[in-house]
Amino acid sequence: MEVLLVDPLVPEALSWLQERHEVTFRPELGDDPVELRKATYKTRAIVLPPHVVVSEEFLNFSPKLEIVARMQISSDNTDLDACARRHVRVLQARSATVRSNAEYLLYGLLMLYRRGMISALLGRKIAQVRMGRELSGSTVGLLGLAPVAHTLAPMLKSLGVRLLGYDPAVHHAAAIWNKLGVEPVTLQDMLSRSDAISLQMVYASRFRGWINERLLNHCKPGQLWVGVSRSTLFDPDALALAL
Repeated sequence: MEVLLVDPLVPEALSWLQERHEVTFRPELGDDPVELRKATYKTRAIVLPPHVVVSEEFLNFSPKLEIVARMQISSDNTDLDACARRHVRVLQARSATVRSNAEYLLYGLLMLYRRGMISALLGRKIAQVRMGRELSGSTVGLLGLAPVAHTLAPMLKSLGVRLLGYDPAVHHAAAIWNKLGVEPVTLQDMLSRSDAISLQMVYASRFRGWINERLLNHCKPGQLWVGVSRSTLFDPDALALAL
């Protein structure tokens, strides 16, 4: 198969792909929508960077497209329903960015906990800065046991964080909870007890708007959220109201 590679791969992955397919590497197309459309017109498989959105319009210019590959866990940049209607398969390398996503979530939590860091970046004077707190001794809820949670959990445990967890697809008696050192609880219990929530659920269409006003009403006041999941998990109006 001819593969149009717009998102760079590590050398080992690129060599593996080149041994099996005809690969054209054109990273500049990611910033040139017109040329990208021309290139995808006869393309059957394409690997795209996160800032290139696959929409219904994009697919209209790609009549032969069979596969869209992404190196990111989130699918916010891909119209999954439109791809399904066109019989275009969407491949996501969910394990490729596990470590970087876990570090990103940890970084986000540290920044939010230490509010003074954010205030300093915004140029506020010391007198205006509200004091933050430490992660150690706090409670963080893991919403979703996607692979990134398996890497994030030991990072947080090593910092003295108490972990609660909920995943609608994982039974509360499953061995994975004990292995990760996470206490399985109900979603409402997790929201009401956690100082912060890390969201890394794998998206499915049945979960569109799942985090709604009813659920968000259980959130502990002043709770912090970080996440790498698809934004359509939220009811946007309910999220705005909760914030």
